[in-house]
Amino acid sequence: MTCGPCKQVGWLLLICLALPAWADESAAKPQPEAAKATTQSTSDDRPQVPSWPVTSDLVGHLSFMTTHYEDTFAEIGTRQSLGYLALAKANPGVDPWLPGEGTQITLPRLHILPDARRQGIVINLAEYRLYYFNDGKVKVYPVGVGTDDNPSPLTDATVTMRLESPAWYPPDSVRAEYAASGDHLPRMIPPGPENPLGSYALLLSAKGYLIHGTNKDFGVGTQVSHGCFRMYNDDIKRFVYAVDKGTHVQIVNQPVKIGMKGREVWLEVHRPREQYDEATRNELWDQTMKIVADFQRGRPNLELKRQAIELAVDQADGIPRRIGEQVAQVAQETSTRRDANAARPDVKKGKAPASDDQAVEMLF
Repeated sequence: MTCGPCKQVGWLLLICLALPAWADESAAKPQPEAAKATTQSTSDDRPQVPSWPVTSDLVGHLSFMTTHYEDTFAEIGTRQSLGYLALAKANPGVDPWLPGEGTQITLPRLHILPDARRQGIVINLAEYRLYYFNDGKVKVYPVGVGTDDNPSPLTDATVTMRLESPAWYPPDSVRAEYAASGDHLPRMIPPGPENPLGSYALLLSAKGYLIHGTNKDFGVGTQVSHGCFRMYNDDIKRFVYAVDKGTHVQIVNQPVKIGMKGREVWLEVHRPREQYDEATRNELWDQTMKIVADFQRGRPNLELKRQAIELAVDQADGIPRRIGEQVAQVAQETSTRRDANAARPDVKKGKAPASDDQAVEMLF
């Protein structure tokens, strides 16, 4: 396909450059992968992204695989359609560049759905993931998003056009960045291996933004772009034909997610980077307390474990954790407990007995 259509929308492709390469008990238990991972993968043998039925706020499952001596997290992410940072956070203590022969690593495919309309495309910047809702099911893809200096927009948009073999027209500001580093960047990058848009793209109604492929797989699942959304090439080449023109695209930023599966309450917390400093931890704790309080306010019969909440924030690894449950007949149970406490002189008014420490109602 020629790049004629791309020239017509070339001015919309300006900000999509990927940055240069230099630039617990409450958690779900992992399950073995059904198919053994191989050290080499082609477009033909790469597994497709799973499609999960949406029957609750929690979808997917944790699984694990055993590494080969030449594996890296970047290569595993490409093969398994998982983001680099998601793998790194889910496997603390494992060297992402040299996991070693026979190392068992977790594949994080358990997710609480974002607090958004469950239709079309939802991109959660905080977890570097794209959720595609269709026919009562959801597929979850890793994406690269904008950097702090060039953030992706928080917006509602729609898909306006499918592009094959798009050309890239770098803006003057990006060309100036290259020139300052002693590199020459042409005014137009044709389709091919040097094109940061990859071979396929979806143009969005949000001016200047696309969901597209890449020429640098490593950046998928991290902050790498000037605002657009980068997918693995094997993902975008299938995804681009599954999404119709007019599909809604919601872009949110939710580092803390909470939801229900049956009567169970689950919490998922994401730190923004591999490193985790005290200031970021305190900020996530404040966000978590507010979200938990808001969630509990409309559900008075929840019993939550503060220790499980603290663990989720302390780890902030993006792994959902069960933090409590919805208790049936809470009024009757409260009355029974009150009668029992009245017969116990060791229980002071307004305080729970020591035996209740493991599961208490938390009021924020």
